[in-house]
Amino acid sequence: MSRTPRDRTNLAGKRPGKIGRAGRDVSAVEPLNIVHGTLPSREVILRFIADHPQKASKRELAKAFGLKGDSRVELKHMLQELEQEGMLQKSRKSLIRPGALPPVTVLDITTRDKDGDLIGRPAEWPEEQGVAPAVAIRQQSPAGRQKGKAPVAGLGDRILAKIFPAVDRGGPAYTARIIKVIDRRRGAAMGVFRSAPGGGGRLLPIERRGEEMVIDPDYTGGAEDGDLVEIEVARLGRFGLPRAKVLSVVGSVGSEKAISMIAIHAHGIPHVFPPAVIAEAEAAKPATMSHREDWRDVPLITIDPADAKDHDDAVYAVHDPSPDNPGGVIVTVAIADVSWYIRPNSPLDREALKRGNSVYFPDRVVPMLPERISNDLCSLKEGVDRPALAVRMSFSGEGRKIGHTFHRIMMKSAGKLSYQQAQAAIDGRPDDKTGPMLETILKPLWHAYGVMKRGRDRRQPLELDMPERKILLKPDGTVDRVFVPPRLDAHKLIEEMMIQANVCAAETLEKKRQPLVYRIHDAPTLAKQEVLREFLATLGISLAKGGNVRANSFNGILAKAEGTAHQTMVNEMVLRSQSQAIYSPENIGHFGLNLMKYAHFTSPIRRYADLIVHRALVGSLGLGEGGITPDEEASLDDIAAEISTFERRAMAAERETIDRLIAHHLSTRVGEEFAGRVSGVTKSGLFITLPDYGADGFVPISTLGTDYFIYDEAHQALSGEKTGLGYRLGDSVTVKLAEAIPLAGALRFEMLSEGREMPTAVRSFHKAGRRDRGQVRKKPGTRPPRGRR
Repeated sequence: MSRTPRDRTNLAGKRPGKIGRAGRDVSAVEPLNIVHGTLPSREVILRFIADHPQKASKRELAKAFGLKGDSRVELKHMLQELEQEGMLQKSRKSLIRPGALPPVTVLDITTRDKDGDLIGRPAEWPEEQGVAPAVAIRQQSPAGRQKGKAPVAGLGDRILAKIFPAVDRGGPAYTARIIKVIDRRRGAAMGVFRSAPGGGGRLLPIERRGEEMVIDPDYTGGAEDGDLVEIEVARLGRFGLPRAKVLSVVGSVGSEKAISMIAIHAHGIPHVFPPAVIAEAEAAKPATMSHREDWRDVPLITIDPADAKDHDDAVYAVHDPSPDNPGGVIVTVAIADVSWYIRPNSPLDREALKRGNSVYFPDRVVPMLPERISNDLCSLKEGVDRPALAVRMSFSGEGRKIGHTFHRIMMKSAGKLSYQQAQAAIDGRPDDKTGPMLETILKPLWHAYGVMKRGRDRRQPLELDMPERKILLKPDGTVDRVFVPPRLDAHKLIEEMMIQANVCAAETLEKKRQPLVYRIHDAPTLAKQEVLREFLATLGISLAKGGNVRANSFNGILAKAEGTAHQTMVNEMVLRSQSQAIYSPENIGHFGLNLMKYAHFTSPIRRYADLIVHRALVGSLGLGEGGITPDEEASLDDIAAEISTFERRAMAAERETIDRLIAHHLSTRVGEEFAGRVSGVTKSGLFITLPDYGADGFVPISTLGTDYFIYDEAHQALSGEKTGLGYRLGDSVTVKLAEAIPLAGALRFEMLSEGREMPTAVRSFHKAGRRDRGQVRKKPGTRPPRGRR
């Protein structure tokens, strides 16, 4: 299954990163015309950033061009304009051209060039941006740039690297200096071995763009038919299929949990803890009362999914007894004290950073920490003493946070509840466990949430309505059914309390001038806003122009679409317009949550970013052992880059696993008809979602019919030039499953529904002959009309 690629053109309809306002190529190799002390042109700024990514911050640019006073202010405004127009984008401390690599990037070393030098590519790269750029790896640091012995990497390694533009324009676009080697020798390709009569066999690829290979009898490595194997290419020839050698057998692709293993190996996700890590975890002792407050009499409770094995957050709330805060509440959030057990630069710490986060598949979890830590010593088990970091927050009756304090505590959970169990008690259906705590614990929590919700409603974070589908598996690991679980007030209560605890962590550390890793989310660029604005205009919905758009601007749009046939379509388009949230030591706020200061604090068992924030709190507040170290503070840029990459890696692996599971589930139903919805429109065809299955597939434009179909980005439509009939984002359609490729997670559909008449504006668009924003596609064998050859 595929996801709808995002169009990366700017407002002028051109690919960003090449053309300046005047329309000339700013990446040409002509020398820059720099007049020291004079504000440069936009074209010169863009060229300088492309050639000197390491000097692409506002401060470095001002220094490079010798700008002072008013000229620095003008430079700031120019950079803001370029960013809003989509010509530049933020990457932690720097500005980069869209589609360019950030100054510090995680690379996988994949091959060698003709001279034998190593070539790497970004570990994670958006599919919609095409082929990831090649990067030439420098094995030695420039003289004087790095003390000590420079790290050395080899083929298949994953590295953290400093990126530079290539001097030689005839080779890769970038060169890289190795900062450190993250993982050794991860680079073998994967596939499924199919045996052939007489020995040997074929390798079936697990990637959509993969290539089938021949495996000679001497190179099967003991693989049997249906085994998932790692291979290396043995020979590439000008003719015939490539030949491969089996390096190792991962396991049978027909076995339980095999589908998630494909994603784990394909993305190089560490899933086996080294012996030293297990030994350290097993040797860990329960935390002591040193530097801790005794809160074991506070009735904190955990509320989690019914099948949760680790419990890293607990909550409690009471009315504020202070006469100065009438109607106010005090909310306590306690988070497992992972920093006590995971000390900087220990085997456990190095492995946790290597993983970055836990990865959740329908059939398994690949944890960031061993079970001895995550499911035992750091899990806030009911009735068991457990160490925690707690934040006690005071809210006014209007839901405004008026104060908070952090404490390092020893707690004892008064109860372990599921979301459904807690919600049922509040809804008047308590059980033997929730009944005794209903009046004293649960109702005060719900009252506090009601107070906090007033503040949330006033803040107006982005409220997208995108139901999350869950896959229920059978005992053999295949799909049983797909369903949308209800979103309860119990979920919203925990979510809001965790958000406020995260805000408190960021505020406290900033006040202490303590370096930390923020969770940041930038506002949509003007280019993305313009695409959304044009689309909304076709529905009669307006989006104000300007660079000061806020989250509540989008909420107004979502409210207008609610209850209409366009509701899902509008939610999807608003989601696509948003930037991606990342980790960074530089704070720009969180656009989606409409918060100025935000840091992840509440899940240190499963996210390394939260562990860093815990250490920063312990160190800056003088709460005892396990605080952040100077070396960590100096490495926050690198750590933020790594864990942001690992987060994207986890998301891709989780998504691909679901795709493969659903494709396998539907593979026996090729030829059947399904009710679907157009979930994406591109120049090459339509993406179709099957709501009942959570499946996505593709209808190639060449199969839509004999008419010439034109892509209209503004209307998110493909429509026939002659008939005026076509398909638009959100349309309900009937499709036939033409092909299912389980190993690649791909589905191909044939359209059965007749296209509907396109709006007048779309047809006028065609008649006017405006081809600049669309592209004609034809059925194979037909002749293009005159003037379009």
